[in-house]
Amino acid sequence: MKSNIQFVNEKIENAFNRLKKEDEEFYRILERAFKDIENNAFCGIQIPKKLIPKEYIKKFGVRNLWKYNLPGAWRLIYNIKGKNLLVFSIILEWMNHKEYEKRFNY
Repeated sequence: MKSNIQFVNEKIENAFNRLKKEDEEFYRILERAFKDIENNAFCGIQIPKKLIPKEYIKKFGVRNLWKYNLPGAWRLIYNIKGKNLLVFSIILEWMNHKEYEKRFNY
């Protein structure tokens, strides 16, 4: 199912845009991930509802959460929302595996 990519807030969008100058390789990796998600919102791995960090529920109001595995054990975390027959994939953050394990209490 096709989707439109959006960032959860300006801070995340600005962090992505800064990567273009600071880490062009990682910027391209994220761009590729965004294109995959645009083409199929469900291409990531759904995180079970019981494992969704309360921080995400409180801060972003998420009801579903997905992860997209990036090279180098990095993770892209996103939420899928639908509105008026449109699907939006909301980019929440990206993190290395150590941060991912800490956030999700693994």
